[in-house]
Amino acid sequence: MEIKVYGPGCRNCEKLKENVINALAELDVAANVEKVEDMSEIAKAGILSTPGLEINGEVKVKGQVPKVAKIKELIKAEL
Repeated sequence: MEIKVYGPGCRNCEKLKENVINALAELDVAANVEKVEDMSEIAKAGILSTPGLEINGEVKVKGQVPKVAKIKELIKAEL
């Protein structure tokens, strides 16, 4: 599973990455988690407000920090 967290390094972006890691741990799922901070890459992904979350090539979240439970739902849907 490939997961990308988009954001320039703001507090919300870091919180989203932390929530993703916690969700993966709770589900006992292995994934490659990448933090994308380059603004041109963020824009290419179609994310106009950060943070953003992409799972397996599909952007799932833009401009918000979902709770761990919501991230777990998104991950389960991709398994």
